[in-house]
Amino acid sequence: MAKKKSITQEDIIGYYMEYVLSHNENPKSVYAFAKDNNFEEQRFYEFFASFDSLEQSIFKIFFDNAHEVLEKSEDYINFDPKNKLLSFYFTFFEILTANRSYVIYALESHKSSLKSMRTLVHLKKRFVNYIEHLNIKTIDLKQEQLVRIQKRSLKETAWLQLLTTIRFWIDDTSPSFEKTDLFIEKSVKASFDLIDVTPLKSIIDLGKFLYKEKIQMN
Repeated sequence: MAKKKSITQEDIIGYYMEYVLSHNENPKSVYAFAKDNNFEEQRFYEFFASFDSLEQSIFKIFFDNAHEVLEKSEDYINFDPKNKLLSFYFTFFEILTANRSYVIYALESHKSSLKSMRTLVHLKKRFVNYIEHLNIKTIDLKQEQLVRIQKRSLKETAWLQLLTTIRFWIDDTSPSFEKTDLFIEKSVKASFDLIDVTPLKSIIDLGKFLYKEKIQMN
């Protein structure tokens, strides 16, 4: 049988996700993977250097797909930063849910150490860049060095919040992941309240919710 010539990045990602979910393990080699899916091994390397780089691309693509959907919405474009972030979360987690079996396969065994996972390195770059361009208002510190520290802290805190939400979602057993939706609403509101130095009611509300669900914040 002639090898497929019009192979795309999306095709290879689809083949890979199907393979790991069917076999519960990674392909043994790029050669075997290409042979099983009837395309030349060289075509794989036109898009990815290894299976590791392919896995990193998958989570980046999840982000890109969510962002692309949002950018097409006039309502989203006119939202303030908090509602933009909420919209991103809900859209991003819809995409994760549509691919839940793969996400669980890729992340569940490492969910307590997601921060150090190389699989998420490109997702982090995309996400912290997104946070930076939301133009979230913070306290005016009047000093350049302090402002740089503040911006870096804001991006790292936002990244940790996303990882915490992913861990919550992985463990969520509620219908349609309703508790994850509630967690997103409470955690995003609480984080903006902290930035704006507003009353701590929402922080306490989030704390009660986490205590009730017995979630360990790492």
